[in-house]
Amino acid sequence: MKSLQDAVYNWLTIKVVLDNRPDDSAAAETEKMFRDILHNEHSLTEISVSEDAAMYYVNGKQNGRLRSYRFPRELIEIMLNQIKREPEKFQNYPRA
Repeated sequence: MKSLQDAVYNWLTIKVVLDNRPDDSAAAETEKMFRDILHNEHSLTEISVSEDAAMYYVNGKQNGRLRSYRFPRELIEIMLNQIKREPEKFQNYPRA
């Protein structure tokens, strides 16, 4: 994944799903894959997430430099909202 911002967006989107479906093994595996991309391809460490009524904020360090991103909630929660609207299409496969 070439862009750090894209990698952060993808990781945060699936992290929000996993936070709401902690037993979903597919979400857990996908979150780990994107977290590994952040660490291994972009050297992003010390990642933290905060939120308010309108935005999600992600902070981390890349080679000692603070990196900050913000995303509108509606953008990050698209996948979660789709799962909630059509749960029959998104089987929850619990971890073994």
